[in-house]
Amino acid sequence: MIEPAFLTTNVILAYGAYALGTASPGPSNLAVMATAMHQGRRAALVVALGVVCGSALWGVLAAFGLGALLAGYSKSLVVLKVLGGLYLLWLAFKSARSALQVSRPALQMASTRSTVQGLFLRGAAMHLTNPKAIFVWLSIVALALPAGAQGSQALGIVAGCVPIGVAVFCSYALVFSTAAARRVYQRTHRWFEGTLAVLFGYAGLRMLASRAAL
Repeated sequence: MIEPAFLTTNVILAYGAYALGTASPGPSNLAVMATAMHQGRRAALVVALGVVCGSALWGVLAAFGLGALLAGYSKSLVVLKVLGGLYLLWLAFKSARSALQVSRPALQMASTRSTVQGLFLRGAAMHLTNPKAIFVWLSIVALALPAGAQGSQALGIVAGCVPIGVAVFCSYALVFSTAAARRVYQRTHRWFEGTLAVLFGYAGLRMLASRAAL
């Protein structure tokens, strides 16, 4: 349990850094936005929860100091980097294919259990295939805690960040699944999907081209 005095200036700064990082446009935010406008609120919320869970898992690993352990296994990081880059390129391909469709896309709803599971895994994969995420978490934990802090304290920082992530990503899902946002998407889907293709493609190529040691 975290003591009230534990809410220090550094902890508040760490929470602020995490909030800014999650709110800033990135592949995960774009994936939630695209799902919200194309498949609706429920699907987007599932993707958002998947993103948060994937991020939280890296946070837990960072709290236990596994970032240094992973750094010692550079081959594992290379595999994760390649998988993450290829996953982003696959998302770029899907967006590009959608952009080439002349007709307006039919708005879909996620209703089956398998679809919900797939949406959740899609969101989780956004973070689980990005080995840089654990080093971001290590930076947040290092900012919040003094040297020599216990793992339980680091877990407290992760637990405090999780509701922030839920609030940010679910807000994206709620805002971009409104009727107005979905109408805008139907009118501009080719431009929107084309932009997503470029952004996902750039992110994927950048990940693949980054140094193996990260």
